[in-house]
Amino acid sequence: MENGSKKWGFQFNNDLATVSAVTVRGVLNVLMSNLNKEDDRAVIPLGHGDPSAFPSFRTTSISEDAIVDAVKSAKYNCYAPTVGILPARRAVADYLNRDLPYQLSPDDVFITLGSLQAIEVSIAALSRPGANILFPRPGFPYYEALAARFKLEFRYFDLLAERGWEVDLEAVEAQADENTVAMVIINPGNPCGNVYTHEHLKNVAETAKKAGILVIADEVYAHLAFGSNPFVPMGVFGSIVPVITLGSLSKRWIVPGWRLGWLAAADPSGILQKSGVIDSIINYLNISSDPVTFIQGAVPQILEKTGKDFFVRIINLLREAADVCYERIQDIPCITCPTKPQGSMFIMTKLDLSQLEGIKDDFDFCLKLAKEESVIVLPGVCLGTKNWLRITFSVEPSSLEVGLGRIKAFCKRHTKKM
Repeated sequence: MENGSKKWGFQFNNDLATVSAVTVRGVLNVLMSNLNKEDDRAVIPLGHGDPSAFPSFRTTSISEDAIVDAVKSAKYNCYAPTVGILPARRAVADYLNRDLPYQLSPDDVFITLGSLQAIEVSIAALSRPGANILFPRPGFPYYEALAARFKLEFRYFDLLAERGWEVDLEAVEAQADENTVAMVIINPGNPCGNVYTHEHLKNVAETAKKAGILVIADEVYAHLAFGSNPFVPMGVFGSIVPVITLGSLSKRWIVPGWRLGWLAAADPSGILQKSGVIDSIINYLNISSDPVTFIQGAVPQILEKTGKDFFVRIINLLREAADVCYERIQDIPCITCPTKPQGSMFIMTKLDLSQLEGIKDDFDFCLKLAKEESVIVLPGVCLGTKNWLRITFSVEPSSLEVGLGRIKAFCKRHTKKM
């Protein structure tokens, strides 16, 4: 009681603070708050995969025209159905079918508010008391945040750096038990920049089948592969194990702010339908927000009419940037990279603290780098791997060169004197 008034019944939510602290957004906000406001140099954002602000990575005019056409048509000023409008679902099914040995129908596709909602829906649909789920380490921390929110226990299997970040299949078998519902793979890899081979993905499918679990295939960076391994969708192996495929326009079309994603049941045997998982997905969508209707209305035109020349240009930009990033890192003291990126927009680098003075760990490195050099990179601790760094190379080439130069200067300044 204060001045005779009743004590307020609301208070700070500690659980939300804990969950938020481990997300990429939460960590980036902390790093941004540590920038030196007196440093008038441009901030170099090497911490997140959003190249849309850079002129070299502008999306295709086909996509822009599709949005304008959808708005001007006045057909999409309404609420959308829970699962998404039929033309968008049909277009996504047709798009995914280009790479599959069987055919998805529009009923297998659910349109979501970006890929983050697709993750949320899949985690929520699988949650039940006592259940657990397997996540890759390093991985994308939003999965852990949502599992915690829905009280779903999570366990880890390692990705093996010395084998191109392949899944440790023995660890999957060891971690799975009768209460395990699924495992998550991210391909092309975030944060590791790997692209899995057909053989390895088949082994993943067979391991999951043996454990009696489904595979959530995060393919947000689908087709952004520029190394020796071509992109192979996990849905190719849907006849072996049920697959929930997550995707979006965000990365391949360089439009993350449009927030248009999807969840697809790649399951020709109908196991997800029979088990009730599909109904759970629909039930969760019934109580969540929908993606903007006119963005959905633009999807068919975007998916069907975007030319190969646009995709080739983006792939070439990413390949060249990955090459530059990998080569420049070789000259930076205290940082090593076990494998050259083959896809996505990231490279994972190991931090050698024994060479550095006044740096406690990877998070401390990133905080001081932000303050001293106005460069943002992501500490590996928030990705499940301490004393590693995730560096984004999907930025303007000139900005990448400047950013890597500043990282090199920072490392030299903090290198122990012999």
